[in-house]
Amino acid sequence: MKKSKTIKVDYLARVEGEGALYVRIKGGVVEDVKLKIFEPPRFFEAFLRGRHYDEVPDITARICGICPIAYQMSAVHAMEDAFEVKVEGQLRALRRLIYCGEWIESHALHIFMLHAPDFLGYEDAIQMAKDHREIVERGLRLKKTGNQIVSLLGGREIHPINVRVGGFYKVPDKRDFIDLREKLERGRDEAIENVRWAARLSFPDFEHDYEFVALRHADEYPFNEGQIVSNKGLEISARAFDEHFIEEHVSHSNALHCVLKGRGAYLVGPLARYNLNFDRLSPLAQETAREVGLTEVCRNPFQSIIIRSLEMLYAFDEALRIIDQYEKPDSPSLEIQPRAATGYACTEAPRGMLYHRYRVDDGGIILDAGIVPPTSQNQKTIEGDLRQFVTGRIEMPADQLTLQCEQTIRNYDPCISCATHFLKLHLERE
Repeated sequence: MKKSKTIKVDYLARVEGEGALYVRIKGGVVEDVKLKIFEPPRFFEAFLRGRHYDEVPDITARICGICPIAYQMSAVHAMEDAFEVKVEGQLRALRRLIYCGEWIESHALHIFMLHAPDFLGYEDAIQMAKDHREIVERGLRLKKTGNQIVSLLGGREIHPINVRVGGFYKVPDKRDFIDLREKLERGRDEAIENVRWAARLSFPDFEHDYEFVALRHADEYPFNEGQIVSNKGLEISARAFDEHFIEEHVSHSNALHCVLKGRGAYLVGPLARYNLNFDRLSPLAQETAREVGLTEVCRNPFQSIIIRSLEMLYAFDEALRIIDQYEKPDSPSLEIQPRAATGYACTEAPRGMLYHRYRVDDGGIILDAGIVPPTSQNQKTIEGDLRQFVTGRIEMPADQLTLQCEQTIRNYDPCISCATHFLKLHLERE
């Protein structure tokens, strides 16, 4: 008879926040899989009520120190949807530029500090740097350039303060981009090399038939705007999100699980964006993807490190395009006239689609708020990946299987809130 065993990882390492893993195997069958998120609820939606609309960008930026721009952009787009304001031209371009900065710094952090140690066999990036100093230094340079974009447009690197409903409080002069442009050109060259490096890593033979969900824009690789689409027929606006998606509470997680009504789990993030928007990548990014052997379809979540590297290359390329075409707008923002309404928006955070909804009164006071982050949308799919992955590797030694289960979770770069630094493993056998 096959032995039963329970794999427990009490503290997941190299993820942003406090989470744990539980896998129960009995008689050679995976009986239960739980991604446990035990970090206390933070109640942002509740304490946004009663706040004035112009406070929302600065409050929501505090939800995440790694991707504050995504929360700010989703918030301002939702408010502008409520007030029937459309930001276009150079102000819209600057919003794409600041999003480029966030994608670069966030993807670089994940690729080099959190994910690469799994592939190269190290406990963490500090240990990895002893033997692969050049890789870690490249990651730090790329991240620093992304931070510089966010700082220039946002006022500071962490929790930026220059974003507002209708645009920005202050916009840069063209000359402010001179130093940044040189760094972006160097960064783009290094980003190409990084895609080639990531593609040479060894990946488990593992694929999943995901329902990919992401924004799709008529002309652009999605950051701020687009329809919500999937590879299985979904095509809706952000306004229809609540009609098709539902958040469910599960007892083992303080974060809600978001699923498609009547369809269940789905996947957001770089892999989903790539599969739904390959034709919207820049020619350089498409050419580099083909050079390293990728096709327009990729269903192996372990190869998400390549896809993130490609998206980082795209962000460098797009940032240079925006800077070269930039002309300072006459005003840093549009005039806003509050009205009683409900606004909806989705943007693409580094980790995936992020949904915001706000109901406001005619004075611009928030009456209700709804926020659905990428990790909430991916939790059920992560558990599905773990179930399928473990099922094919039940006979693997427990310590090796545990590490590979952790890597499976890190494929998603789950953002719980901030990174933990140690792992406690408890293995039960019957």
